[in-house]
Amino acid sequence: MIAWLGRQVLEGLSYVWAIWKLIVEAVRNFLRPEQRGGRAALQVIIRQVLFTGVDALPVTSVIALLLGMIIIMQAGTQLPKLGASGLVGNIIVLTVIRELGPLITAVIVIGRSGAAITTELGNMSVGREIAALTLMGIPVTRFLVMPRVIGMVIAMTCLTLYFDAVAVLGGFMFAQLKLTVPIDAFVQGIARALSFRDVGLTALKPLSFGLAVAAICCYHGLAVRSSYTEVPQQTTKAMINAVTICLLLDIAISLPVYLV
Repeated sequence: MIAWLGRQVLEGLSYVWAIWKLIVEAVRNFLRPEQRGGRAALQVIIRQVLFTGVDALPVTSVIALLLGMIIIMQAGTQLPKLGASGLVGNIIVLTVIRELGPLITAVIVIGRSGAAITTELGNMSVGREIAALTLMGIPVTRFLVMPRVIGMVIAMTCLTLYFDAVAVLGGFMFAQLKLTVPIDAFVQGIARALSFRDVGLTALKPLSFGLAVAAICCYHGLAVRSSYTEVPQQTTKAMINAVTICLLLDIAISLPVYLV
């Protein structure tokens, strides 16, 4: 059992190191653009932003609106019984803006765009398109990985901010209809509870999630070798690992904030 546990730890560390190297290489390629192929990479980035961010707006809007209403439904009906109706703003900030907003947005992106990236690169690998790019001297990381990583980071950051705004709007609508929490108390509670630290977390988490999710999905897509049956297998692994890594990153980012 000890030997098995040791192998699992070493494999996990090796996997994290491979993902980290892929992220570093993608960021380096973005910061050192080449004139050759720059327009093609920019087009891929734009398409990735449109697919990951713009196309996900309808489902994100519905989920965020319902989530905000559910949270206010519970908080607005239970807190007044305890004489703590002024804490509704704190509940919104702690649950939506700090935690659920970035996490649920990451899950939406993983289910939509992450699976698409892994499947696309896996099919390209089986179809020998990636091998052809390598034979022509075209860097795979620059023209396949970097645009998808940068595009997903931009889209996830904007989508998280949009999710938070719609969730707060949903809570505001329910508070206005239910009338258990005064509107002025609702708005003042959010403004009082929201701090620069929360804004920083809202920006840092989607940035970290976007880098990790894009790199993981690209890694598993490029890991496909010779059979189309490997594509769904690698896609499943990418989805599971991406969600796990996002949860670990969320704990690593939030824990120092709560301990301070």
